[in-house]
Amino acid sequence: MSHDSTAAPEAAARKLSGRRRKEIVAVLLFSGGPIFESSIPLSVFGIDRQDAGVPRYRLLVCGGEEGPLRTTGGLELTAPHGLEAISRAGTVVVPAWRSITAPPPEEALDALRRAHEEGARIVGLCTGAFVLAAAGLLDGRPATTHWMYAPTLAKRYPSVHVDPRELFVDDGDVLTSAGTAAGIDLCLHIVRTDHGNEAAGALARRLVVPPRRSGGQERYLDRSLPEEIGADPLAEVVAWALEHLHEQFDVETLAARAYMSRRTFDRRFRSLTGSAPLQWLITQRVLQAQRLLETSDYSVDEVAGRCGFRSPVALRGHFRRQLGSSPAAYRAAYRARRPQSERPEAPEPPSLSPTGPLPVQYPEGVLPMQTRRSAAVSLSASLPGPRTGS
Repeated sequence: MSHDSTAAPEAAARKLSGRRRKEIVAVLLFSGGPIFESSIPLSVFGIDRQDAGVPRYRLLVCGGEEGPLRTTGGLELTAPHGLEAISRAGTVVVPAWRSITAPPPEEALDALRRAHEEGARIVGLCTGAFVLAAAGLLDGRPATTHWMYAPTLAKRYPSVHVDPRELFVDDGDVLTSAGTAAGIDLCLHIVRTDHGNEAAGALARRLVVPPRRSGGQERYLDRSLPEEIGADPLAEVVAWALEHLHEQFDVETLAARAYMSRRTFDRRFRSLTGSAPLQWLITQRVLQAQRLLETSDYSVDEVAGRCGFRSPVALRGHFRRQLGSSPAAYRAAYRARRPQSERPEAPEPPSLSPTGPLPVQYPEGVLPMQTRRSAAVSLSASLPGPRTGS
Protein backbone atom coordinates (compact mmCIF):
# COMPACT_ATOMS: atom_id res chain seq x y z
CA MET A 1 0.00 0.00 0.00
CA SER A 2 1.16 3.48 -0.76
CA HIS A 3 -0.20 6.95 -0.38
CA ASP A 4 0.01 9.40 -3.25
CA SER A 5 -1.12 12.80 -2.05
CA THR A 6 -3.21 15.00 -4.28
CA ALA A 7 -3.44 17.72 -1.66
CA ALA A 8 -0.23 19.47 -2.66
CA PRO A 9 -0.37 20.12 -6.43
CA GLU A 10 1.65 23.31 -6.05
CA ALA A 11 4.48 21.39 -4.38
CA ALA A 12 4.39 18.68 -7.04
CA ALA A 13 4.46 21.25 -9.83
CA ARG A 14 7.38 23.31 -8.56
CA LYS A 15 10.27 23.58 -10.98
CA LEU A 16 13.94 23.04 -10.34
CA SER A 17 16.30 25.97 -10.15
CA GLY A 18 18.64 26.36 -13.11
CA ARG A 19 21.65 24.63 -11.58
CA ARG A 20 19.77 21.47 -10.60
CA ARG A 21 19.19 18.53 -12.92
CA LYS A 22 16.28 16.10 -12.69
CA GLU A 23 18.44 13.09 -13.53
CA ILE A 24 20.92 13.77 -10.71
CA VAL A 25 20.21 11.93 -7.45
CA ALA A 26 22.18 12.86 -4.33
CA VAL A 27 22.28 10.32 -1.49
CA LEU A 28 23.08 11.83 1.89
CA LEU A 29 24.96 9.45 4.21
CA PHE A 30 25.75 9.81 7.91
CA SER A 31 28.00 7.92 10.26
CA GLY A 32 26.23 5.18 12.20
CA GLY A 33 23.63 4.54 9.52
CA PRO A 34 22.44 1.00 8.72
CA ILE A 35 24.17 -0.27 5.62
CA PHE A 36 21.14 -1.98 4.06
CA GLU A 37 19.04 1.16 3.81
CA SER A 38 22.09 3.13 2.70
CA SER A 39 22.74 0.72 -0.15
CA ILE A 40 19.21 0.79 -1.59
CA PRO A 41 19.37 4.16 -3.41
CA LEU A 42 22.98 3.47 -4.39
CA SER A 43 21.89 0.29 -6.16
CA VAL A 44 18.72 1.70 -7.70
CA PHE A 45 20.13 5.01 -8.95
CA GLY A 46 23.85 4.31 -9.19
CA ILE A 47 24.07 1.34 -11.58
CA ASP A 48 23.76 1.70 -15.34
CA ARG A 49 20.98 -0.65 -16.47
CA GLN A 50 20.18 0.95 -19.80
CA ASP A 51 20.67 -2.44 -21.46
CA ALA A 52 17.57 -3.60 -19.56
CA GLY A 53 15.52 -0.57 -20.54
CA VAL A 54 16.05 1.41 -17.35
CA PRO A 55 16.88 5.09 -17.95
CA ARG A 56 20.11 6.14 -16.31
CA TYR A 57 20.39 8.44 -13.32
CA ARG A 58 23.54 10.22 -12.25
CA LEU A 59 24.38 9.43 -8.64
CA LEU A 60 26.20 11.70 -6.20
CA VAL A 61 27.04 10.13 -2.83
CA CYS A 62 27.41 12.90 -0.27
CA GLY A 63 28.68 12.85 3.29
CA GLY A 64 26.37 14.63 5.69
CA GLU A 65 29.23 15.14 8.15
CA GLU A 66 33.00 14.74 8.39
CA GLY A 67 34.27 11.28 7.43
CA PRO A 68 35.17 8.57 7.45
CA LEU A 69 31.60 7.39 7.97
CA ARG A 70 31.12 4.23 10.00
CA THR A 71 28.15 2.00 9.20
CA THR A 72 26.56 -0.77 11.18
CA GLY A 73 29.05 -3.62 11.42
CA GLY A 74 31.97 -1.23 11.77
CA LEU A 75 32.58 -0.64 8.07
CA GLU A 76 34.17 2.68 7.16
CA LEU A 77 33.05 4.65 4.12
CA THR A 78 34.46 7.73 2.45
CA ALA A 79 31.86 9.71 0.53
CA PRO A 80 33.24 11.16 -2.74
CA HIS A 81 31.21 14.35 -2.29
CA GLY A 82 30.30 16.74 0.49
CA LEU A 83 27.15 18.73 1.16
CA GLU A 84 28.00 21.19 -1.62
CA ALA A 85 27.18 18.53 -4.26
CA ILE A 86 23.54 18.50 -3.17
CA SER A 87 23.14 21.84 -4.93
CA ARG A 88 23.17 20.02 -8.30
CA ALA A 89 20.62 17.34 -7.51
CA GLY A 90 17.00 17.17 -8.57
CA THR A 91 16.38 14.44 -6.00
CA VAL A 92 17.97 14.15 -2.56
CA VAL A 93 17.64 10.86 -0.67
CA VAL A 94 18.28 10.43 3.07
CA PRO A 95 18.34 6.64 3.43
CA ALA A 96 18.58 6.49 7.22
CA TRP A 97 19.55 8.35 10.36
CA ARG A 98 21.59 6.83 13.16
CA SER A 99 19.36 7.79 16.09
CA ILE A 100 15.71 8.69 16.42
CA THR A 101 16.52 10.80 19.48
CA ALA A 102 19.65 12.68 18.34
CA PRO A 103 19.45 15.89 16.28
CA PRO A 104 21.01 15.71 12.79
CA PRO A 105 23.86 18.13 11.91
CA GLU A 106 22.50 21.61 11.28
CA GLU A 107 24.63 21.99 8.12
CA ALA A 108 22.91 18.97 6.58
CA LEU A 109 19.47 20.29 7.55
CA ASP A 110 20.28 23.64 5.93
CA ALA A 111 21.35 21.86 2.73
CA LEU A 112 18.07 19.93 2.65
CA ARG A 113 16.03 23.09 3.20
CA ARG A 114 17.85 24.87 0.36
CA ALA A 115 17.37 21.91 -1.93
CA HIS A 116 13.67 21.86 -1.22
CA GLU A 117 13.34 25.61 -1.70
CA GLU A 118 15.03 25.23 -5.08
CA GLY A 119 12.53 22.61 -6.23
CA ALA A 120 14.39 19.37 -5.46
CA ARG A 121 12.46 16.26 -4.56
CA ILE A 122 13.37 15.18 -0.99
CA VAL A 123 13.15 11.52 0.01
CA GLY A 124 13.49 9.92 3.45
CA LEU A 125 13.81 6.13 3.75
CA CYS A 126 12.96 4.55 7.10
CA THR A 127 14.53 6.69 9.85
CA GLY A 128 15.56 9.23 7.23
CA ALA A 129 12.09 10.66 7.90
CA PHE A 130 13.44 11.97 11.22
CA VAL A 131 16.02 14.05 9.33
CA LEU A 132 13.32 15.48 7.05
CA ALA A 133 11.16 16.23 10.09
CA ALA A 134 14.06 17.93 11.87
CA ALA A 135 14.51 20.14 8.80
CA GLY A 136 10.84 21.12 8.99
CA LEU A 137 10.09 19.56 5.60
CA LEU A 138 7.32 17.32 6.96
CA ASP A 139 5.38 19.99 8.83
CA GLY A 140 1.71 19.69 7.98
CA ARG A 141 2.37 16.78 5.62
CA PRO A 142 1.52 13.08 5.62
CA ALA A 143 4.55 10.84 6.20
CA THR A 144 5.52 7.37 7.29
CA THR A 145 8.49 5.55 8.76
CA HIS A 146 9.15 2.10 10.21
CA TRP A 147 6.16 1.16 12.37
CA MET A 148 8.44 0.75 15.41
CA TYR A 149 9.49 4.39 15.21
CA ALA A 150 6.18 5.93 14.11
CA PRO A 151 4.96 6.75 17.65
CA THR A 152 8.24 8.51 18.40
CA LEU A 153 8.10 10.48 15.15
CA ALA A 154 4.52 11.54 15.90
CA LYS A 155 5.38 12.56 19.44
CA ARG A 156 8.58 14.46 18.63
CA TYR A 157 7.06 16.21 15.61
CA PRO A 158 3.32 16.67 16.32
CA SER A 159 2.78 18.76 13.19
CA VAL A 160 3.64 15.73 11.02
CA HIS A 161 0.70 13.53 10.02
CA VAL A 162 2.34 10.16 10.66
CA ASP A 163 0.68 7.10 9.14
CA PRO A 164 2.45 3.88 10.21
CA ARG A 165 0.25 1.77 7.96
CA GLU A 166 1.81 2.80 4.66
CA LEU A 167 4.81 1.31 2.88
CA PHE A 168 5.54 4.75 1.49
CA VAL A 169 3.93 8.16 1.21
CA ASP A 170 4.31 10.39 -1.85
CA ASP A 171 3.37 13.98 -1.04
CA GLY A 172 4.62 15.44 -4.30
CA ASP A 173 8.02 16.93 -3.56
CA VAL A 174 8.57 15.16 -0.23
CA LEU A 175 8.41 11.35 0.02
CA THR A 176 8.95 8.94 2.91
CA SER A 177 9.00 5.17 3.30
CA ALA A 178 8.76 2.53 5.97
CA GLY A 179 11.72 0.38 6.96
CA THR A 180 14.19 -1.71 5.02
CA ALA A 181 12.51 -3.30 1.98
CA ALA A 182 9.92 -0.50 1.79
CA GLY A 183 12.81 1.71 0.68
CA ILE A 184 12.99 -0.41 -2.48
CA ASP A 185 9.25 0.08 -2.98
CA LEU A 186 9.64 3.85 -2.81
CA CYS A 187 12.67 3.94 -5.11
CA LEU A 188 10.77 1.86 -7.67
CA HIS A 189 7.88 4.29 -7.31
CA ILE A 190 10.23 7.17 -8.09
CA VAL A 191 11.46 5.41 -11.23
CA ARG A 192 7.85 4.71 -12.19
CA THR A 193 6.94 8.37 -11.66
CA ASP A 194 9.91 9.57 -13.72
CA HIS A 195 9.92 7.01 -16.55
CA GLY A 196 6.73 4.94 -16.44
CA ASN A 197 5.62 1.42 -15.56
CA GLU A 198 7.78 -0.32 -18.16
CA ALA A 199 11.03 1.13 -16.79
CA ALA A 200 10.03 0.37 -13.20
CA GLY A 201 9.06 -3.16 -14.17
CA ALA A 202 12.39 -3.73 -15.91
CA LEU A 203 14.25 -2.49 -12.85
CA ALA A 204 12.15 -4.69 -10.55
CA ARG A 205 13.04 -7.73 -12.64
CA ARG A 206 16.74 -6.92 -12.36
CA LEU A 207 16.39 -6.53 -8.59
CA VAL A 208 14.25 -9.71 -8.41
CA VAL A 209 11.48 -7.94 -6.48
CA PRO A 210 7.81 -7.33 -7.29
CA PRO A 211 7.22 -4.04 -9.13
CA ARG A 212 4.41 -3.23 -6.68
CA ARG A 213 3.67 -4.78 -3.31
CA SER A 214 0.10 -4.98 -2.09
CA GLY A 215 -0.82 -4.23 1.49
CA GLY A 216 1.05 -2.00 3.91
CA GLN A 217 2.73 -2.25 7.29
CA GLU A 218 -0.48 -3.37 9.02
CA ARG A 219 0.51 -7.03 8.93
CA TYR A 220 3.71 -6.20 10.82
CA LEU A 221 2.28 -3.50 13.04
CA ASP A 222 2.53 -4.03 16.79
CA ARG A 223 1.22 -0.99 18.59
CA SER A 224 3.32 -1.20 21.71
CA LEU A 225 3.63 1.95 23.69
CA PRO A 226 6.64 4.20 24.29
CA GLU A 227 8.34 3.65 27.62
CA GLU A 228 7.46 7.20 28.70
CA ILE A 229 3.92 6.07 29.39
CA GLY A 230 5.15 3.82 32.18
CA ALA A 231 5.44 6.82 34.50
CA ASP A 232 2.12 8.32 33.41
CA PRO A 233 -1.24 7.82 35.17
CA LEU A 234 -2.59 6.37 31.92
CA ALA A 235 -0.29 3.36 32.33
CA GLU A 236 -2.71 1.71 34.76
CA VAL A 237 -5.61 2.19 32.34
CA VAL A 238 -3.57 0.77 29.44
CA ALA A 239 -2.55 -2.22 31.56
CA TRP A 240 -6.19 -2.87 32.45
CA ALA A 241 -7.19 -2.67 28.78
CA LEU A 242 -4.52 -5.19 27.75
CA GLU A 243 -5.67 -7.62 30.46
CA HIS A 244 -9.35 -7.33 29.55
CA LEU A 245 -9.31 -7.44 25.75
CA HIS A 246 -11.66 -10.44 25.94
CA GLU A 247 -14.34 -8.15 27.39
CA GLN A 248 -16.49 -5.70 25.46
CA PHE A 249 -15.60 -2.14 26.42
CA ASP A 250 -14.99 1.07 24.55
CA VAL A 251 -12.86 4.20 24.83
CA GLU A 252 -15.47 5.85 27.04
CA THR A 253 -14.86 3.04 29.55
CA LEU A 254 -11.11 3.74 29.49
CA ALA A 255 -11.68 7.48 29.88
CA ALA A 256 -13.91 6.85 32.90
CA ARG A 257 -11.27 4.63 34.49
CA ALA A 258 -8.77 7.45 33.99
CA TYR A 259 -11.25 9.95 35.54
CA MET A 260 -11.10 12.05 32.37
CA SER A 261 -13.56 13.32 29.82
CA ARG A 262 -13.45 11.55 26.47
CA ARG A 263 -11.89 14.61 24.82
CA THR A 264 -9.18 14.97 27.48
CA PHE A 265 -8.44 11.25 27.40
CA ASP A 266 -8.12 11.25 23.61
CA ARG A 267 -5.75 14.20 23.73
CA ARG A 268 -3.59 12.75 26.52
CA PHE A 269 -3.45 9.31 24.91
CA ARG A 270 -2.49 10.69 21.51
CA SER A 271 0.19 12.97 23.00
CA LEU A 272 1.81 10.00 24.72
CA THR A 273 1.55 7.41 21.98
CA GLY A 274 0.99 9.20 18.68
CA SER A 275 -2.10 7.04 18.18
CA ALA A 276 -5.82 7.64 18.73
CA PRO A 277 -7.09 5.42 21.58
CA LEU A 278 -9.86 3.85 19.48
CA GLN A 279 -7.43 2.81 16.74
CA TRP A 280 -4.98 1.49 19.35
CA LEU A 281 -7.72 -0.56 21.01
CA ILE A 282 -8.94 -2.02 17.70
CA THR A 283 -5.36 -2.90 16.75
CA GLN A 284 -4.80 -4.67 20.08
CA ARG A 285 -7.96 -6.71 19.54
CA VAL A 286 -6.85 -7.66 16.03
CA LEU A 287 -3.41 -8.68 17.32
CA GLN A 288 -5.10 -10.81 19.98
CA ALA A 289 -7.23 -12.43 17.29
CA GLN A 290 -4.13 -13.05 15.21
CA ARG A 291 -2.49 -14.87 18.12
CA LEU A 292 -5.56 -17.01 18.76
CA LEU A 293 -5.84 -17.95 15.10
CA GLU A 294 -2.20 -19.05 15.22
CA THR A 295 -2.29 -20.89 18.54
CA SER A 296 -5.79 -22.36 18.92
CA ASP A 297 -8.57 -24.19 17.10
CA TYR A 298 -11.30 -21.79 18.14
CA SER A 299 -13.77 -20.94 15.39
CA VAL A 300 -13.69 -17.42 13.96
CA ASP A 301 -16.90 -16.66 15.86
CA GLU A 302 -15.28 -17.80 19.12
CA VAL A 303 -12.13 -15.81 18.38
CA ALA A 304 -14.25 -12.70 17.84
CA GLY A 305 -15.91 -13.14 21.22
CA ARG A 306 -12.64 -13.82 23.03
CA CYS A 307 -11.11 -10.64 21.59
CA GLY A 308 -13.93 -8.31 22.59
CA PHE A 309 -15.48 -7.82 19.17
CA ARG A 310 -19.26 -7.44 19.24
CA SER A 311 -19.68 -9.75 16.26
CA PRO A 312 -17.66 -11.91 13.86
CA VAL A 313 -18.51 -9.39 11.16
CA ALA A 314 -16.69 -6.66 13.11
CA LEU A 315 -13.65 -8.92 13.53
CA ARG A 316 -13.55 -9.77 9.83
CA GLY A 317 -13.78 -6.13 8.77
CA HIS A 318 -11.02 -4.87 11.07
CA PHE A 319 -8.85 -7.93 10.43
CA ARG A 320 -9.01 -7.46 6.67
CA ARG A 321 -8.25 -3.73 6.92
CA GLN A 322 -5.19 -4.30 9.08
CA LEU A 323 -3.80 -7.55 7.67
CA GLY A 324 -5.19 -7.70 4.16
CA SER A 325 -6.93 -11.07 4.51
CA SER A 326 -9.83 -12.73 6.28
CA PRO A 327 -9.27 -14.51 9.63
CA ALA A 328 -9.93 -17.90 8.00
CA ALA A 329 -7.50 -17.22 5.16
CA TYR A 330 -4.86 -16.00 7.61
CA ARG A 331 -5.15 -19.18 9.69
CA ALA A 332 -4.99 -21.38 6.61
CA ALA A 333 -1.91 -19.60 5.30
CA TYR A 334 -0.23 -19.78 8.69
CA ARG A 335 -0.84 -23.50 9.07
CA ALA A 336 0.19 -24.24 5.49
CA ARG A 337 3.61 -22.80 6.29
CA ARG A 338 4.02 -24.69 9.54
CA PRO A 339 4.66 -28.42 9.85
CA GLN A 340 1.91 -30.33 11.66
CA SER A 341 4.38 -31.57 14.27
CA GLU A 342 5.24 -28.01 15.30
CA ARG A 343 1.70 -26.77 15.86
CA PRO A 344 0.65 -26.09 19.43
CA GLU A 345 -2.09 -27.93 21.26
CA ALA A 346 -4.70 -25.14 21.35
CA PRO A 347 -3.52 -23.28 24.46
CA GLU A 348 -5.77 -21.13 26.58
CA PRO A 349 -6.34 -17.71 25.02
CA PRO A 350 -3.63 -15.25 26.06
CA SER A 351 -6.12 -12.72 27.41
CA LEU A 352 -7.51 -15.26 29.90
CA SER A 353 -4.15 -16.47 31.18
CA PRO A 354 -3.16 -14.86 34.51
CA THR A 355 0.51 -15.05 33.59
CA GLY A 356 0.19 -13.77 30.03
CA PRO A 357 0.37 -15.52 26.64
CA LEU A 358 1.81 -18.97 26.35
CA PRO A 359 5.08 -19.12 24.42
CA VAL A 360 4.91 -20.25 20.81
CA GLN A 361 7.81 -21.02 18.50
CA TYR A 362 7.28 -19.28 15.14
CA PRO A 363 8.80 -20.54 11.89
CA GLU A 364 10.91 -18.27 9.75
CA GLY A 365 8.84 -15.90 7.64
CA VAL A 366 5.79 -15.90 9.95
CA LEU A 367 5.08 -12.81 12.01
CA PRO A 368 5.76 -13.42 15.73
CA MET A 369 3.38 -11.53 18.02
CA GLN A 370 4.98 -9.83 21.02
CA THR A 371 3.52 -11.03 24.30
CA ARG A 372 1.56 -8.64 26.45
CA ARG A 373 2.31 -8.33 30.15
CA SER A 374 0.06 -6.78 32.74
CA ALA A 375 1.74 -3.45 32.17
CA ALA A 376 2.27 -1.36 29.07
CA VAL A 377 4.89 -2.87 26.78
CA SER A 378 7.93 -0.69 26.18
CA LEU A 379 8.78 0.06 22.57
CA SER A 380 11.77 2.23 23.28
CA ALA A 381 13.42 -0.35 25.50
CA SER A 382 13.59 -2.73 22.55
CA LEU A 383 15.54 -0.30 20.40
CA PRO A 384 19.28 -0.91 20.00
CA GLY A 385 21.00 1.90 21.88
CA PRO A 386 21.62 5.18 20.11
CA ARG A 387 21.79 3.69 16.61
CA THR A 388 18.79 2.64 14.66
CA GLY A 389 18.03 0.37 11.77
CA SER A 390 15.39 -2.07 10.71
